[in-house]
Amino acid sequence: MIEKTYDALVIGGGPAGLTAAIYLTRFHLDTLVVDAGKSRAALIPLSHNHAGYPEGVRGTDLLADMQAQAAQYGAPVTPGAVTKLHRHADGRFFVELDGGTTLFAHSVLLATGVVNKRPPIDDDVHHEALERGLLRYCPVCDGYEVTDRKVGIIGTGSHGMKEAVFLRSYTRDVTLISPDAEHCFSDDEIAKLDDLGVVRVAGPCDRLRIEGDSLIVPTPQGGLAFDSVYPALGSDIRSRLAVDVGADAGDDGCMHVDDHQRTSVPGLYAAGDVVIGLDQISHAMGAAGVAATTMRNDLAEKRALVR
Repeated sequence: MIEKTYDALVIGGGPAGLTAAIYLTRFHLDTLVVDAGKSRAALIPLSHNHAGYPEGVRGTDLLADMQAQAAQYGAPVTPGAVTKLHRHADGRFFVELDGGTTLFAHSVLLATGVVNKRPPIDDDVHHEALERGLLRYCPVCDGYEVTDRKVGIIGTGSHGMKEAVFLRSYTRDVTLISPDAEHCFSDDEIAKLDDLGVVRVAGPCDRLRIEGDSLIVPTPQGGLAFDSVYPALGSDIRSRLAVDVGADAGDDGCMHVDDHQRTSVPGLYAAGDVVIGLDQISHAMGAAGVAATTMRNDLAEKRALVR
């Protein structure tokens, strides 16, 4: 029995993966998307900075429309989590899913994204806080929405300082709360925060809760109420599959790619937040278009793509 081999397999059904799938199928390539259903885009209650949606767009609605568009051209989305990625001596990849299914492909795009590190908060409170804009993870995406509001940031060190400085361009009322104990800043960072009037509060912060229209951050100094809170705790990069097959990545886990989204492993590509860069839907979609076109052209170097 000869196994079916896809021209292109896309791992991840977020904006990057689905954009690539649309391109790939419109190149008349046999394409499949495998999606674990954990795209960060699904957590966006309403995006106002994604071009083409003057009234904003829900992340789930955007993903649903992109899935329908990909399926329209012949790229179904198969639910499942990829557990292993291997490369044969003949250059083909085979992929193992959590349900035991094995898939084969000539090329693979990794569009698995990242996972934000959460502050201490119950799941139901986290969901409601996101939906109401009380908890936000991306100041580039929605800093405009907190203009002149009371904003808390959970973080410290260089990362926390940079987030505070960035959000200070939207509001004067910024408080930086250490997640664990005392803050850890250099003298220059302290001087910069003081100059901008950023309040610093030592942690640790306890489990966040909602009271009325505010999100409360419990601290040793008492509960602090904010219109919105930004966790500046970093993220976990979902790049293990590529690293296990030998692809290069940075110390933070972000994939290394060339100008055409190729990884260091022939036939393996990466796009979206799993690659270092601006973690934005627009950036992910642009990189995915580049990746898909490169995948098509690389395949055409190996065999004629004709009708």
